[in-house]
Parts: sequence; structure tokens; C-alpha cells
Amino acid sequence: MIKQLKLKDYILIDELTANFHEGLNVITGETGAGKSILISAIDLAFAPRVSKEVIKTRCDKAVIELTIENRKHNLKPLFEEYGIDDAGTEIILSKEITQSSVRTRINGTLINQDFLKQIKSLFLDIHSQHQTYVFMQPKYHITLLDNYAKDVYGSNLEEYRTLYRKYLDTKNLLEQAKNSADTTESQIEFLKFQVNEIEAAEIQSETEDEELNNELEVLENAEKLKELTGASYWAINGDDGSIMEALGKIKQNISKAASMDKNLEELEQNLIDAIERLHDAGSELRDYSQNLDNDTERLNEIQERLFLLDKLKRKYGGSLAEVIKTGQKLADELAGIEFSTQNIEELEKEVSKIHLELVEKASVITEKRQDYAKVLSAYIQEKLEQLELPKARFEISVTSKELSSDGADNVEFLISTNVSEDLKPLAKVASGGEISRVMLAIKSIFAQSDDIDTVIFDEIDTGISGKASQSVADEIKDLSKYHQIILITHQPIIASKADKHFYVRKSQADETKVEVYVLTGENRIKALAELAGGEINEQSIEFAKSLVNA
Repeated sequence: MIKQLKLKDYILIDELTANFHEGLNVITGETGAGKSILISAIDLAFAPRVSKEVIKTRCDKAVIELTIENRKHNLKPLFEEYGIDDAGTEIILSKEITQSSVRTRINGTLINQDFLKQIKSLFLDIHSQHQTYVFMQPKYHITLLDNYAKDVYGSNLEEYRTLYRKYLDTKNLLEQAKNSADTTESQIEFLKFQVNEIEAAEIQSETEDEELNNELEVLENAEKLKELTGASYWAINGDDGSIMEALGKIKQNISKAASMDKNLEELEQNLIDAIERLHDAGSELRDYSQNLDNDTERLNEIQERLFLLDKLKRKYGGSLAEVIKTGQKLADELAGIEFSTQNIEELEKEVSKIHLELVEKASVITEKRQDYAKVLSAYIQEKLEQLELPKARFEISVTSKELSSDGADNVEFLISTNVSEDLKPLAKVASGGEISRVMLAIKSIFAQSDDIDTVIFDEIDTGISGKASQSVADEIKDLSKYHQIILITHQPIIASKADKHFYVRKSQADETKVEVYVLTGENRIKALAELAGGEINEQSIEFAKSLVNA
């Protein structure tokens, strides 16, 4: 559950600390006072992306921090996977929003979007106008039903989906095989020619042409290289007036000088090292010059090889790397054609076999969906009766369709709120008050069957009053026995059920500010009275007291 929310420089709030009750937390305040700011802050703490617009004007950054108490979930493996310190039952989720970045941490460790998504799925369920829209769309109804009955046929559905992916892959192979089988004989012969031409060249490496060009340049300039390196050798090691002869005399002089001045010993050693290196260089020049031959046969061989490689590059790519890559691609294509023409019959049998298995598995899932559609329909209808919709009829329709990734069923929620009306799609429910109660009924059923810690309702009481308000209040209070509830309401009857009552007020003096107070005692009575009558008077005060003492 959410124990605490801290905000700093967030929208219109300078600094705020709100400590939540484990049961029912109610947020009230005047229209436009900023009640949704608290809800949005909790939601944004779990959001992968946050707009910099939430930063309070003239501030550098906004900070949202949630303290979450974990009572149900074993998070140790997940925390270890992401390198997060396990602080026992308490989790600190903090989000820092600046003009250029958003950083989210859990227990001080930076986390990514995937981890944040997993954490939210365990701890928080926010029911907003957007989720009402989602609940009303038929394409989501099959997911809602399957999630409700996941312990019953969830494993069947997972097996089906695995097999369905295999079915699609096999169908794709069959389609490729059929397309390949349609290839003409002349196309196959041309493909073979291309593959053989590249393979026959026996390309040694992606850089073979570069290496051959280097060798060619040496062979073409052999005489000049021999002349240059030979002359350099004789300059170093010649019999008369060579560099080595001159350096030998210099070494003798420096050695005599070093015997008289120890400071010259290092210079002497450097000279000795230089003479040795020069001697080695001379030897290398001599060997290079002596071994350099004008190999006309090798020259012609290289030129012919380069001509072949250039021809392949012009036909199959601008480089040998591309030629090799093209050759492999063509070889794979040829192998696929040869395999496909032999394999079509086998693939057709495999597709038929898998399809038959899918039909059988889908049939089992359909039967279980139909059973649990009836069970869930009955539960929701019972909830609707408790929420002052006694004439409502609710039915989950399960009809057949072509095999797809989720089976062979269309699932749609149908409802009639009046005796004289037939069942219609949930999306056609017109009354805002009816929609609110239907959503609460559905949410109550699903919330009792999951492990979500905190459920947030953003104005679930839209369009209701009177007895309906009382029934909604009772339902929400009952739901708070299983989950922590945080909700915004305009209904005094619902607000009176709170275990903790937050009041939001907006002030506009030098600047606009939003402040949050916890109401107790007389202050709470006055707030309920104001909700009930629009003003605080003796009659509204008495009504508020009756709600609290009921």
C-alpha cells in the first residue's frame, strides 16, 4: 500500500507530505481546487515519461516520492535482478523531473521503464475516465474475462498461444515454399550460375584485393626499390666514408671523453644504442634488396586475379565483403528453393495437424470461457443490484470467430438497465450515473480477485445521488477491506465513510498555491456539511453529524 506521498515544487505545490491510511482515503475540495493533483502525482511516479510542465513555475525541478509498504509480494528476486537493495517491507520510489531529464529511483537505485511497469502492476490500479473508456470497448472484454479466470484456464490459454505462434511460423514457411516452387527453371539455372561463379572464385578474405594491390605495386617497382634500398645499405655500411665508419670514429672519441668525464657516460650509451639500431637497419635493407626479384610470372598472376575480383565486385557489390554477402544470400535462396520443392507436402501436413490441435485447444478454452462468463455475469449483476440498479441485467456474450491469437471467441459485455430494453453493448449505456456504477461493480469484482494493493478512483461518483450514493459508499467501504482505496468525491455520503479525509484548497494571493489538509473532528464535520448543502449552517451540520455517526 502507499504509506506516504511527498511532493516538492510540483505544479502548484511548494512542498507536501501526505500520509495515507491502509483503508479508505477520501479527497474532497471545491471545484478547481486541485484535487486531482495528488492522484496525478501518484500516477506519474509510475509513469515512464513525464512532461517538464509539472515543474512549478520558476523552479529548477520537481520531485515526487512515494513510500510503499509491501505486505504481499516477494520482490527479492526482482530486486536482485536489477541490483536494488532490499529494504524489507518498505520501498521508496522517487522521481526527479528537470527541464532536460527524468530520473526514477527505487531505494536509491536508478531503474528503467520495464522495472517500473512491473512494480506498478503489483501495487497500483487507477480507475480514471480513460480506464472507463477502455472497459467499455469490446476488444478489451476478452482480456478482462481471461484475467478474472486466469487460475482456471490461464495455462490452457498460454499453451494455445504458443501453439498458435508455431502455426503462424509453419504457415509462413509453407507460403515461402509455395512461392519458391513457382520459380521457373531458367531462374533456378541463373541462380545456380551466380552461386557457382562466386564460389569458384574462392575469395580468400574481404581484403584480398587490397593485399594483392599492395603486392602488385611492389612488383611493378621492383627495380627502383632494389636501387633505393641497395644504395641506402651502402651508405650505411660501405667500405669508404660510410655512416658506420664515421659513427665508429665518433664513438671512439666519446668513449675517451667519458673516461675523463662521467657525465658523458649516458651520452656514450645512447650513441652505442643508435649504432646498433643503424646496423640492424642496414642488415634489413641488404636482405630486402637481395631478396627483391622482378617476378614477371607472379605479376601476371596478380593482375589476372585482380581482374576477376573486379569483375565480381561490378556484378555483385562494390566490395569483396558485399560479394561474399551476396554469394551467401544467393546460396541460401537456392537451397531454400531446392528444399521447398521437396517440402511443401510435409509442411501442408504439419499446418493441418497444428490447426486441428488449435481447434481442439480453442474448444476447451471456449467451454471454460462460457462457464466463467456466466459466473462473472452473475457476480456483476449482483453488484449492480447492490448499487441501486435492481432492474439491470448483465451478460457476457461469448460467440465464435476464426482462430486468432486468443482463441476462437468474441467476448463482449452486454447490459440493460431498464426492464423494457434489450441487452445492448456496454458502450451504449447512456447515463453517467449508470456508467459509474457499472464500472464500480466491474472494478469491485476484479479487485477482489487480484493482488493489487492500492486502487484509486478518480470521481467514480459522477452522476449519482440519493440512494445510489449510499450504495456506492457502502460498496467502496466494503472494497477497502481488501485494498487500500484512494478516491476523489463530491458526495458527502461517500466522504463520510473515510478512514482518512484529505481536504484540498487553492489560494491565490501573491501566487496560486494548492494546500492539502487532513480533516478531523469539527473540521471534518464542516467539510461534509459544505459538501451536502453548499454552505455551512445548522441543518447541514446536523446532516453531516448523522453521516459520521451512521
